[in-house]
Amino acid sequence: IATGAALGSQMNKDNKVTVCFFGDGASNQGAFHESLNLASVWKLPIVYVCENNLYAETTPQTNHQAIQNIADRAVAYGMPGVIADGMDVISVYNVAQKAIDRARSGEGPTLLEAKTYRYRGHWEGDPQPYRTKTDIEEWKKKDPITNFEKFLLNQELITSDEIEALTEEIANEINDAIEFGRTSPFADPQACLSTLYFQ
Repeated sequence: IATGAALGSQMNKDNKVTVCFFGDGASNQGAFHESLNLASVWKLPIVYVCENNLYAETTPQTNHQAIQNIADRAVAYGMPGVIADGMDVISVYNVAQKAIDRARSGEGPTLLEAKTYRYRGHWEGDPQPYRTKTDIEEWKKKDPITNFEKFLLNQELITSDEIEALTEEIANEINDAIEFGRTSPFADPQACLSTLYFQ
């Protein structure tokens, strides 16, 4: 779907860049490879972002891939494969900005691998026998939100009061969205067909 959106942007010359997010396990699927192939051939304005959290559901990356870096797969499609520290906001920003600029300038797609981790299970109630609590706690020390907050405070780019106000604003926005969803009427089933085909 994202590759098709990028094709639409290219055809419409709207200067948009599509960003497609997926996990490490999805990079083993045929649709992933087909998409990268066509995006590269057509030089589409798209950045494929693999959030590599080291587990495809419950399977460690070492058990389902013979490569250490998913970004290495990009070479087969003639596009750059770049790696960002997914636990570092500035690293992700810098690497992503280069990929977006490249796509927008007509140079085509980039495969960006963000090396990261997930603290929770793959689903609610996941007992997570495939990893240790020690590993999870070690990764939490690298938490990008907490560490970026510390960085901003240390650089005096934001105050504790501003962080508190921002946190409250975001919580209110989330709560408002939840309430909107709970109180909104169900959509008309016919609406799912309204933009399915070009008319």
